[in-house]
Amino acid sequence: MSTATFSIRMDSQLKRELDAICNEFGMSTSVAINVFARAVVRERRIPFEIAATPKASEPQRAFRALREQAKQSGVAGLSLSEINAEISKARAEQ
Repeated sequence: MSTATFSIRMDSQLKRELDAICNEFGMSTSVAINVFARAVVRERRIPFEIAATPKASEPQRAFRALREQAKQSGVAGLSLSEINAEISKARAEQ
């Protein structure tokens, strides 16, 4: 089977995002586009959806880690004033 070059223009940020998501799927962007084209031709419609689980941002990961630490240390249900009181108490004991 011979191959042909297919060239398209797209926003550079969109291309970077597409490349990254295809990488998450374990395929190159070229392979993903070929999969898409074959499915469109075979089914004569846009036949499928590929979705990636969004990655948590760094602040979200940090927040989740802090919540887990609070849960493990038994302070997950404390109010801000209770937390501040605990901090003051610990500082006074030093």
